[in-house]
Amino acid sequence: MKLNSKGQVTIPAELRHKLGFVEGDEVDVVQDGATLRIVHSTPELSPTDRWIRDARGAARQGMTTDELLDLTRGE
Repeated sequence: MKLNSKGQVTIPAELRHKLGFVEGDEVDVVQDGATLRIVHSTPELSPTDRWIRDARGAARQGMTTDELLDLTRGE
């Protein structure tokens, strides 16, 4: 990995998936001696809680309750 000019690195996809990091997650960088650790800044959310967080406010106005339920059920 290389540190770019803005001090950023890309966490390899395999590690992100294995450790449950997804786009939009808040992270902290913690110094541990001469080592830096990247950790979730909030308690780890379940996949369902992440989906709810990401979907909140995304419903289009003008949709009926039945239309919204059909979307969430995949019907």
